[in-house]
Amino acid sequence: MAKPRSPKGRAQRTHERLVGEYPDAECELDHRNPFELLAATILSAQATDVGVNKATPGLFARFPDPWSLATVDPEQVEPYVDTIGLFRQKSKSLVGMAQLLVDEYDGEVPSAMKDLTRLPGVGRKTANVVRSVALNQPGLPVDTHVIRLSNLLGITTESNAVKIEMELNPMVPAMERGQFSLRMILHGRRVCIARRPQCEDCVLNDFCPSSRV
Repeated sequence: MAKPRSPKGRAQRTHERLVGEYPDAECELDHRNPFELLAATILSAQATDVGVNKATPGLFARFPDPWSLATVDPEQVEPYVDTIGLFRQKSKSLVGMAQLLVDEYDGEVPSAMKDLTRLPGVGRKTANVVRSVALNQPGLPVDTHVIRLSNLLGITTESNAVKIEMELNPMVPAMERGQFSLRMILHGRRVCIARRPQCEDCVLNDFCPSSRV
């Protein structure tokens, strides 16, 4: 099979190959509904999914919905998340997020990007996670793995997450963008590891410009 010559071609070939490699890719943040995923994703900034998943059962047992979280001071949230980095700021964001959901969205997590990014602690990456995983909407979260792999694969030369998202969006079918991101993240964690890429085991090594094979 000929090597794809364009960034779009490399993105499409990457998408096809990673579907076969990770057919059951799922978000690794434990959640039961959009509110829990939103809270967990806010907590996940500069933290591991494993660390967040250890903290959220206690957090959600105490604050199972926006209404219970909106009525407390951030200091009351801190003991439930103090194992996570930046927990004081994140506690403020969680309470502020819940208050805005209750005050302006009847306690429901909105689906529009402009509404999600109004919420404290929510940027485009978090909004795209919630949209694609919990709300069945198009969304391509761009994290450090997506940035790194997109550059290594010659799909983009950008380093800014928003610019990369805008470049990638038209290259991937709208309702498959979230899965594309999830699979890129899994591949970055398991194979294309930053300090020790396992190029010999990579299903993309025949067309990746950065392959060491």
